[in-house]
This record gives sequence, structure tokens and C-alpha cells, in this order.
Amino acid sequence: MTATVRFAPSPTGRLHAGNIRTALINALVARKEGGTFILRLDDTDRIRSTEEFARGIKEDVAWLGLAWSSLVRQSDRIALYDAAVEKLKATGRLYPAYETPDELELKRKRQLARGKPPVYDRAALELTDAEKAAFEAEGRKPHWRFLLEQRDVVWDDLVRGRQHVDAGSLSDPVLLRADGTFLYTLPSVVDDIDLGVTHVIRGEDHVANTAPQIQLFEALGAKPPALGHHNLLVGADGQALSKRDRSLSIQGMREDGLEALAVVSYAATIGTSDPVAPYESLDALADAFEFGKLSRAPARFDPQELRLLNAKLLHGLPYASVAGRLETLGVTGGEPFWNAVRGNLAVLSGAKDWWTVVNGPVEPRIEDPGFCAIAANLLPPEPWDEGTWGAWTAAVKTETGAKGAALFQPLRLALTGLEHGPELKRLLPMIGRERVLSRLGGETA
Repeated sequence: MTATVRFAPSPTGRLHAGNIRTALINALVARKEGGTFILRLDDTDRIRSTEEFARGIKEDVAWLGLAWSSLVRQSDRIALYDAAVEKLKATGRLYPAYETPDELELKRKRQLARGKPPVYDRAALELTDAEKAAFEAEGRKPHWRFLLEQRDVVWDDLVRGRQHVDAGSLSDPVLLRADGTFLYTLPSVVDDIDLGVTHVIRGEDHVANTAPQIQLFEALGAKPPALGHHNLLVGADGQALSKRDRSLSIQGMREDGLEALAVVSYAATIGTSDPVAPYESLDALADAFEFGKLSRAPARFDPQELRLLNAKLLHGLPYASVAGRLETLGVTGGEPFWNAVRGNLAVLSGAKDWWTVVNGPVEPRIEDPGFCAIAANLLPPEPWDEGTWGAWTAAVKTETGAKGAALFQPLRLALTGLEHGPELKRLLPMIGRERVLSRLGGETA
């Protein structure tokens, strides 16, 4: 059986590192097994969900290369949820409760004060028709709770192994608010049934929801899917990720010039037994993915480590994979230029800065005009190749006696205006004799 999986964000904000780890694991499972990856927008929150956030989520997922087989929106599927509600009411698994939030909080405090767990006492099940009518007459609208069977719920978690929860220790979850809107649980389960989801893979913060959801699948006449709960991400300092930290948002990573492949390589390998390394493709990541490699401990997401991985990825990219993007940047130096500068890039857009070094204008830094004048007089005629730099500097060394940094640094400062950069044996032929002479003479060129 091939896997059908889903990534189900709520369009109440943009995606961040924690979200995308779940999306990525699901996408890798689908890719590895030739399955189906569904993007589902959980947009039943009418107040907080926006079309702008929905567009942003689709943009983020697409940029990461996680192509979805289908896109569904919960706001288009209300009739399915209404039908499920009626079925649960008819079978006695959904019951009305009239307590206000303040009354529920008071019950909770009393239970805690008595040393008891704050579990809903099911008082609503004891209400008579007359009592319900009296509440209705007051203007109270009921919320609707799912009646849990008081039994042990067991599942074999794809990540955590065999799990069990005593449903008798849980409150009957509210599935429908008093205003008629749905909480997360019912639409999610109904969608998983209707869309044929075979594997639900999500963060371990959802483990607590699993037992009621398994019972809800069964109450709706469906077999629960395979369930897996992966480790969560924390910051480099071990603290919870901040959704307000721009460096952790997918939008921020894209705007900062990070490579999508670096982001997914990092998100897929931290918190696993595999080394953090750049992968050449999503297919390569999928081939390497196994649930057994996921650690149970939280995974640390370090933006600086991601940037280092991004640089490492760029350093190994062949020209063919970046040619179009370089052209868009106005960089037309072709493969020789790319091979010369890629080892000095942190982000691809940095290639434009090195193209300026080659093409000008560059303001030279002349520390010893006499030394530069001697170097200019010894400059060989064109055509030049990668051997020109060595022959030229050897001649300058013989003439001046300079060696090491005293030889090379004044030339680099004059030719590039910078203290560090790509090998000049590669850049020199691209800069050309005319510009080199001008820069050695202190002219901006």
C-alpha cells in the first residue's frame, strides 16, 4: 500500500521552521513510497484565517520544492463535518453541555484543590430535558462533547513505538463550539477518512490528542491511519522556537537568500542519526529517510548552522544548476566565473558582488604606490590564463624582494579593493589587462 499523507497548516500565519519539518517528513514519506502528498488548509477559524496567509503558505511550500498532489480547504468541506456531527449525535457519542467557560474553570480549580486531575465530570450527561430547556431559555447554547469510551487506547507509533493511553483519564473533548464552529479534531479526522490518508505524521505535541482521535475514527466507522509523532525543534539555546523570530520563518529564509535545498537538507537531518549535510535533491533526502533515524530528543535549529550548510551547498553546486539565476542577477561570466567564486559565497546573490569586482567599477586600495607601479610595469601582455598570475607575481617578487603577504596582499587590495576573496589566478584573466593597469594606478575601474 502506497502512503497518502497530508500537511495541514492553519492559514493564521506564515510557516516557520517547526511547521516545515512536519511538511518535509510527510513529503519525504510520500516521495519515498511513490505516494500522495496532500496540502490541506485548516481554515475553519473564520476570524484568524486569511487569504493572504493561505497564499503565503502555498508560496512557502512550493519554494521548498514540496509539490502537493492535491490542495483542499476545510472551509469548502463543512457539509462533510455537519454529516459527521449528525452521525455522532444519532449514535449517542456527541452530547450537549451547557457550562460556561467560567463555570468550567471553577470546576477545574475545585478538582485541583482536592488533589484530583482536572477531568470533565460529565455532569451534562445527567441533565434532564427540562434542565436543558431551562438553559436554552436563558439563552445558553450548548457546546458538544465527544463521549470517550473508558478504555485503554493502544497504537504502534512509527517513531515512538508502542503507545497506550487510558481514555478514562481524559476529558471528553469538545468537538463543536457553542457558536457552531468546529474545533480542530473533528474536521481533521473527517478529512483524513474522506481523503484516504494512510499515515498521519506530526509533532510529538499531538500525542495527547491521539487517543480521542483514534476513538473518533472508530466511531465514524473508519480504521485509524498509521500514526507517527516526530521530535520537535527547539532553538540553538534549547528554548522553544519563537514564531516572531524572522530568521526562523520560511519567508525570512527565502528573503535572506538561503537555498531551498539547504533549508530542507537541514530540517531533514537535524535531530536524526544522519550527519547534517547538504543533499543534492529531495529524492536523495527521501532515499535516506527512515523513521528509525529520528531521535526522541528535541532537535536544535540553529540559524547560523543553517547558513554554514547553505554555503557548503553552494560551494558544490555545478554551473548548470545556477546558470539561469546568475543571468537574472546580471552575472554573465559563465562557468569559469562560477567555478572561481562559488567557494567564497554564503548566498548566491553574493556572486553579483564578485562580478562587480571583475567587471568594475572597483575603487582600488593602494598602500604602496611604488610597489604597484613596479607591478604594473611587469604586467605581461595578453592573452592571459590561470598561469598568468603565478608568472607575474614571480616577476614582481624577483624585482622587489617581497614575498608572502607582503607580495600578494598589496596586489589583492589594488585589484579588488578587498582583503579576501577568490583565487586571483582565476579572476585575473577575467578582469583583463586594461582594468588591472588602471587599478594599479589608483584609478577606479
